[in-house]
Amino acid sequence: MYPVAALLALSLVTLTGCTNVASSADAKVDCGAEALRGLVGQPRAVLEQVDLPEGSRVIGAKQAVTMDFRPTRLNVEIGADDRIARLGCY
Repeated sequence: MYPVAALLALSLVTLTGCTNVASSADAKVDCGAEALRGLVGQPRAVLEQVDLPEGSRVIGAKQAVTMDFRPTRLNVEIGADDRIARLGCY
């Protein structure tokens, strides 16, 4: 019985190390999206006149992208109507 209890205790200690200290709601993320919210609904062509932050990506409608999470990366999503549909930090 002792080995089972030791294994359980070790599992709990290991899992405790995997918990997040702060939730995503607590973290302040700044990728520049808030300052550019006025672009939503504008034609994609306006992006040629905007200085996007380094590392930003423009995502076309139905375009495949990597799913890696980078909270400081600005993502500009373009809708099927070729207008800016959404800005986000991910």
